[in-house]
Amino acid sequence: MNIEQLLLGLSLASAAGLRAFLPLLLLSLMARFGHLPLNEHFAWLGSNAALAVLSIATVVELLADKVPVLDHALDTVQTVVRPLAGALAVASSQSQMDPTMAAVLALVLGAPTAGGIHFAKGSTRLVSTAGTAGLANPFISIGEDFLALALSALGIFIPLVGFALSLIFAYLAYRGWRAWQKRRTSRPVQPPVQDS
Repeated sequence: MNIEQLLLGLSLASAAGLRAFLPLLLLSLMARFGHLPLNEHFAWLGSNAALAVLSIATVVELLADKVPVLDHALDTVQTVVRPLAGALAVASSQSQMDPTMAAVLALVLGAPTAGGIHFAKGSTRLVSTAGTAGLANPFISIGEDFLALALSALGIFIPLVGFALSLIFAYLAYRGWRAWQKRRTSRPVQPPVQDS
């Protein structure tokens, strides 16, 4: 097992938890221009067709996530899509691994990584929506765009740093979610008002 490729895959899976198609688009671009070898069974990711489809999907996802209400609908659909994208990122980036082992690794590490980040992101959005009536969500979305881009780029060029950033983000998101849960459950319950 190549540790650098594993860290690359996990960084991309983390980014896929924020934006399903952006890390796959960068992976496709790097493969298409010969800068990143892919697992032989996932070589199609470097094709012109994959590049075109991923480009369109990335633009649609980035734009839709800035529209109130639509962003929550997108997150619901992405509950399935993002773990699949994370699994694909891990499996395809393991160029020196047997395709079956790469697929197992993708299911064991890639899908849960993307799913966990997606869950933390969704929790953050719920807090934002409750606190700002959704007005802050487009700004949070822009931050998530940059974070997904940074995780993907660092994962490709400096896998150890990309993976470390993924861990830091996951930890901070978890802490934020726990703080929100604690605050929510510690609110005193007001007794119902009785009519006399």
